[in-house]
Amino acid sequence: MLFTDDTVEALRAAVHLINTAEGPDALETPDDLEAFLDTFPYTGRIDRDAEELRTLRALRPQLRAMLLAPRDDMVEEVNRALREVTLDARLVRHDDADWHLHAVSDDRPLAERILAETAMAAIDVIRADEGSRLAVCADDDCDGVVLDLSRNRSRRYCSTACTNRNAVAAYRARRR
Repeated sequence: MLFTDDTVEALRAAVHLINTAEGPDALETPDDLEAFLDTFPYTGRIDRDAEELRTLRALRPQLRAMLLAPRDDMVEEVNRALREVTLDARLVRHDDADWHLHAVSDDRPLAERILAETAMAAIDVIRADEGSRLAVCADDDCDGVVLDLSRNRSRRYCSTACTNRNAVAAYRARRR
């Protein structure tokens, strides 16, 4: 196993959140927020209001900068994020998840908890020197973030849509 389950989930959630800004914004409405929360069910305080939606949207560039930074710069981004949150670290076990670390209190705003969880996951990326697992989508028309957890490091596209679009283009080029 490359990363623990909580690290993988934090990275997936952060990448998904970042990628909502690509193409037509997929985090504009309360329904969009609800869809995000259905996919990534966070525990603790969730307000589901306009302010929470605004802060999550505002968080995306910081998460992107953190996850796509070269290793030493990623350290700086993680340290910056950890200075911005109110740390209250403790081990918890809930739902189907075994013991894992919650870095901030459950009553802190969702954006702060996502920032802390992403920073903690980035620490694992840094310590394992696995920053190459995070990249920009190989599609020329997309700036989405790719999280490659494959064994052979073969993931190049951020979504099925980008994968299919490039496969069709390659097929058509071969047929010509």
